[in-house]
Amino acid sequence: MSLKTPLGPVRGLGSARSGTRHWWMQRVTAVALLPLTLWFVFSVISHAGAEYGEMAIWLATPFNAILMLLLIAATFHHLQLGLQVVVEDYIHGEAAKVAVMLVIKLASVALAVAAAFAVLKVAFTA
Repeated sequence: MSLKTPLGPVRGLGSARSGTRHWWMQRVTAVALLPLTLWFVFSVISHAGAEYGEMAIWLATPFNAILMLLLIAATFHHLQLGLQVVVEDYIHGEAAKVAVMLVIKLASVALAVAAAFAVLKVAFTA
């Protein structure tokens, strides 16, 4: 006879199911953001005072454009994961929680796509 209820296995929740993946993804994006952010800060400092044309040429190089797109993707994914934890911890109504999570996910995707579009537009028109 087991003291566990059959509800846990049916829902697929519980220890080491969805929480572990979320935790790992937050750590992976944080680790990815370290070198990407250092590259971005170094690049901005080294181009201080540069004009738009010079920065457009810099961004048009495949290496810089790819790193910028990776920075955008990692930043917005990490942001969404972090805000999800805050919402799950501090919003108690289920309907409000779902609504706020939907807004966060849609806003993260929309902002990431807009930023990626801006990078690609500058990179391909320089």
